[in-house]
Amino acid sequence: MSSEKNDDEKQLDTASVASQPTFTEEDERKLVRRLDARILPITCLLYLFAYLDRSNLGNARLQGLPQDNLGGDPTGHLFDWVNSVFFFAYILCQVPATIISKLYPPRYWIAAMAIGWGLSSTLMSTTTNFGGLMTARVFLGIFEAGFGPVIPLYYSFFYTKKEMGLRMAYWFGFAAVAGAFGGLVAFGVQHAHAAIHDWRLLFIIEGCPALIMGIVTLLFLPNRPETTTFLNEKERVIALDRMTRGTSGDTGATVTKAHIMMAFKDWRCYAGGIIYFGLNTALASISAFLPTILTTLGFTKAAAQLLTVPPYALAAVMLVLFCFISDRLQSRGILMSISCIIGGIGYIILLTVHSNVHARYFAVFCIVGGTYTTIGLIIAWYAHNLGSESKRATGIPIFMAMGQCGSVLGSHLFPLTQGPHYVQGFGVSCALEFLAAIISLVLSYSYRRDNARRNELYGVPDPTAKVDTSELADKARAWVQVYRLRLREYF
Repeated sequence: MSSEKNDDEKQLDTASVASQPTFTEEDERKLVRRLDARILPITCLLYLFAYLDRSNLGNARLQGLPQDNLGGDPTGHLFDWVNSVFFFAYILCQVPATIISKLYPPRYWIAAMAIGWGLSSTLMSTTTNFGGLMTARVFLGIFEAGFGPVIPLYYSFFYTKKEMGLRMAYWFGFAAVAGAFGGLVAFGVQHAHAAIHDWRLLFIIEGCPALIMGIVTLLFLPNRPETTTFLNEKERVIALDRMTRGTSGDTGATVTKAHIMMAFKDWRCYAGGIIYFGLNTALASISAFLPTILTTLGFTKAAAQLLTVPPYALAAVMLVLFCFISDRLQSRGILMSISCIIGGIGYIILLTVHSNVHARYFAVFCIVGGTYTTIGLIIAWYAHNLGSESKRATGIPIFMAMGQCGSVLGSHLFPLTQGPHYVQGFGVSCALEFLAAIISLVLSYSYRRDNARRNELYGVPDPTAKVDTSELADKARAWVQVYRLRLREYF
């Protein structure tokens, strides 16, 4: 399968690549800085607004949405379904959307998704009943399904294994920024005294920026390295060399069906899905119910909106730090286990300490920081460990779709009838955090054992060499999984 190239783009001729002069490390560093300056601001802001639009229900709940649209919703069950229906659409559409996205220029695809979810979020402000809210949230999930899993795939076109973790931290860190920013926006809206209800104004304010960013994406986001006009010929040669370090195989607007089946048969995709399930159970709970949980600590609704900001700010810092270390060590699993344990400890505190407000607020920091950090790490782990573009385009949304099932569960773990202690919600989330920690260690051991076996059979491969993955993807004999044991290489 393939798609036609745009008229304003040109495919790099293979012969011209071979005739290009060699490049220096400084040339490569300049290219990476240029890519960072163009790609990161656009994709990070897109994720900021995507996450605002999916998670602003928690703020809207404290601003009168259930009273206006859900008949008061005394049990909280209707709100739970409005929150979780997004994830049903998101789960069902992730795998096909990510595979199909490979057939189109990235900037057109990503821009279309941003405009779609921006419209869906903005139009939520016009709803008057449960059905209207459900419909808007379904379309929000459909369009965001074509964005979230596509970004790790898109980053892998431009960044190497040693760079991916930090870039994914910057990108996913904006989910934490969105949590902090969303609390500030909600606090401001609550004091705006506008002519319309606060929650309607909130949806408008947080939905419109996605529409603007969709247009910016269409105009400025680079397409694939071999086609984008953003790069000159020398930069294109460097980008294509970086793109094939330690790998090769299907590139361009094509899909390899055999690699799609490999992803469905790879047990590690499902192990990652179990980890992601636990993390997203906690994440959905945090996103939708953190303001409500904070009110149980004795804070007013306005103060609760504001107090959501510091935990998310810490999570962003912790995420960048852990991902930076993981890039240096080229080891993800152990750090994932550590951050999961931090999140699990936070839930233990909430389960066992009921009267100390300071301890319970500290627990919120542990939960938010540990959960967000692990999610950033696992996305970076799989973005370069699946061998080919087609396998990544399938494997990444497989584990993400499994993980979003946890979001559905998390949306139902905190009914108002179980407040203020929410033992069920905290207990389930705690168990899943520790399960994720254990599976992270199992996966790390599996990758290390696999690498050791290959090294014994075929010798130690050059991690920067081009590997023919066109048939076996990451099962090729010279493939190098992301990990290293010799710390002195990096410190």
